[in-house]
Amino acid sequence: MRKVLLPALIIIGASLLIIRVFYLQIIDDSFKLKSENNAIKIKYDYPERGYIYDRNGVLLVANQPSYDIMVIPRELDKTDTLEFCKLLNITKEDFIKKIEKAKVYSPRLPSVFLSQLNKNEFAAFQEKIRKFDGFYFQKRALRDYEVNFGANIFGFITQVNEKQIEKNHYYKSGDLIGKQGVEQSYEEILRGVKGVKYFQKDKFNREIGSYKDGKYDTIAKQGEDVNLTIDAVIQKYGEELMVNKRGGIVAIEPKTGEILALVTAPSYDPGILVGRQKSKNYTKLYYDSIAKPLYDRGLLAEYPPGSPFKIMTGLVGLQEEVINEETTFVCNHGFSYARGRFQGCHCGIFGPRSLNVGIYKSCNAYFSNVYLKTIAKYKKPAYAVDVWSNHVKSFGLGQFMGYDLPIGKKGNIPSSKTYKRIYPNGGWRGTTIISNAIGQGEVLMTPIQLANMMSAVANEGYYYTPHIIKKIKGEKIDTKFTTKHVTTIDRKYFPPMIQGLFDVYNHGTAYALKVEGIDICGKTGTAENFAKIDGVRTKMQDHSIFVAFAPKDNPKIAIAVLVENGGYGATIAGPIASLMIEKYLKKKISRTDLETRVLNISLQSRYAKLGGLSEEVKKELRIKDSILQSKAKIKANTLKIDTTKIKK
Repeated sequence: MRKVLLPALIIIGASLLIIRVFYLQIIDDSFKLKSENNAIKIKYDYPERGYIYDRNGVLLVANQPSYDIMVIPRELDKTDTLEFCKLLNITKEDFIKKIEKAKVYSPRLPSVFLSQLNKNEFAAFQEKIRKFDGFYFQKRALRDYEVNFGANIFGFITQVNEKQIEKNHYYKSGDLIGKQGVEQSYEEILRGVKGVKYFQKDKFNREIGSYKDGKYDTIAKQGEDVNLTIDAVIQKYGEELMVNKRGGIVAIEPKTGEILALVTAPSYDPGILVGRQKSKNYTKLYYDSIAKPLYDRGLLAEYPPGSPFKIMTGLVGLQEEVINEETTFVCNHGFSYARGRFQGCHCGIFGPRSLNVGIYKSCNAYFSNVYLKTIAKYKKPAYAVDVWSNHVKSFGLGQFMGYDLPIGKKGNIPSSKTYKRIYPNGGWRGTTIISNAIGQGEVLMTPIQLANMMSAVANEGYYYTPHIIKKIKGEKIDTKFTTKHVTTIDRKYFPPMIQGLFDVYNHGTAYALKVEGIDICGKTGTAENFAKIDGVRTKMQDHSIFVAFAPKDNPKIAIAVLVENGGYGATIAGPIASLMIEKYLKKKISRTDLETRVLNISLQSRYAKLGGLSEEVKKELRIKDSILQSKAKIKANTLKIDTTKIKK
């Protein structure tokens, strides 16, 4: 047997080797193509990226022609460097640096020498390109933004780096790739597929025609168009309202989870990240550590939610049956919850509070009592906190939400593990962590989580994962965006909570924010805010928060607004929410008084106190604020969103 086995293995191995060699040399000549690449020139044909539209078919992002100057280092001959540099308006040092970089990538393969030339720059170079061996041009399509808003939603296009090339061999040096926003999330759909053409060269390095009659050439395939869930009109309006403020606005359609608006402030015109000035402009945005225009506060900023979180406290209390809608607690401008411990409240005069009154008056005493009873229901506080935490997390809080944008933060909903870490020796109980009841303490949420929470309340106990994509030509959207998520709170407990939120506008803290003809349910919030100034933890102006949905029956929009250092929830965030709701549902604004007030408000001088600015700059900001407010008074009464500039 052994005598037969060894010869058999040798014969089989030799046969396989012969078959493989025959296949590579006779049938598959792709390796021959590679071996001949010294006499072959490769050109890539880059397709146009897919267009981006809003939910109503309004064109947001298109394409414009651009040209890259490509270089093959080994083909460089005696180049008149001075003339070349003068022609392209670059220095000799830049020329040398770019050539060296190209050599590092590959001496014989093309790489980008200078990207994104416009028509005029390209025309000047095209006339004299024959004088510069080793250089040629390549046509590309760059983004053409039809609007000056939504930069955080779209993202931008940039050149791939070495790590991206190593990770995905589709990309070559100089290729473009989507970064941030929709451009990154849907890169493979938007980019299309580039074509490749092979050209034969003679011994003088001149092109003499297509290689193998185009046998190996491939045709470029244009990227697919996409429709976003965004409503262009209210997105633009939200960014207008947030000028000279910092914060975020997130609006969602409750029945679908579609994101209607995703505003971060301050923002920037997406058009500045296109063309040869892109790098310079991006650097300026990146190093603005004060305003942080590249930081999407709607998705990344984690804040204490403040009073809107009382909605969660009340719903958990109802589910755990420690209260019902008739349960009352006495408020005496707050209440004493432990020896020497008093929690203040500003809900009004001394008296009993029911669930309904507690909501529309935003009574701290009421919801702190509810929270204490929830924790006291179980013998062990650790178990009780986990029960409470699990209920709250069922609304999508304290976790990555799974939406289709590449950035996000989890926020924080504390559990027993949190307090075991904070208090390793034990000794904590409900009164120790009572701040959770009113959205302070260890509770943190992003604006999109707040908006999703309100979607679940509007739907009486369920939500869909928020998402930005509505339609992809020729494809279906991910099924995770059409999967219903049901909370742990029974549906029967939502109506009394919704009535309380409705009464916030009828009798409560948002009474002055009502909009004729729209039944809005909402909740004001004011969250404490601290900042380090000159190394000292300093109490700053509170954050202004407001959450809402409308109409009360069959809701079509849920919204969360957070304005940093804005003060009371009804001062800035509340008016913005009412205006956004009216703009979306009625397509016009009747509350011009609220609009005027919001447009007149500039918080730049407050932000200047956060440090990092000289006294001279702070003084300049105060002067600018005064001028802006004067101009806004004139402009506000006639403000209209110019939809004629939004091309279809």
